[in-house]
Amino acid sequence: MGHSKAEKAKTHKRIVGIASKRLREEGLEGVGIAELMKEAGLTVGGFYKHFGSRHDLVAEALDAALGGWKRRINAAASGGSAATYTRLVDDYLSEAHRDHPGTGCAISALGGEIARSDERTRALVTGQIRNDIQWIASLIRGRNKNAARSKAILTFSALVGAMGLARAVSDEKLSREILKTVAELLKELNS
Repeated sequence: MGHSKAEKAKTHKRIVGIASKRLREEGLEGVGIAELMKEAGLTVGGFYKHFGSRHDLVAEALDAALGGWKRRINAAASGGSAATYTRLVDDYLSEAHRDHPGTGCAISALGGEIARSDERTRALVTGQIRNDIQWIASLIRGRNKNAARSKAILTFSALVGAMGLARAVSDEKLSREILKTVAELLKELNS
């Protein structure tokens, strides 16, 4: 008995969601097809009904992982909480984000690996970083677009860098200090 297109699409989305989380937790090379399909409740053979290769899965899962800020923009536009610079900084530089990379920013979780990955992956990330910088610039006070873009690039770099450092250190107190200090300085930048 065959599966409907809707069922196949739902299964595909579930596989991508699991892979997206696992990539951010374990790295681009840390996700094996067998473990992934087992977690999805499927067989390894079923993988090829959804993806041409592991690279196709990684690209799609990374694309899904990169959409976090876009989802916030869409939620705000449809009546949800307004997106603000302060909220962005506070949410990004939170202990919850630090402690749960699987549900957080793919750039901070995978930045070093992305830099060494294939051109397709890097091109996907490049487009997302461009969009993220543009969005952050829209949250920055002032009318000068060039200054806002420069501050957005600084902000994005500081967010990703601070999160990477906060996750890298083994000293909890230092980790919190990194998050708090960078958050305070970024908010001063936009006051």
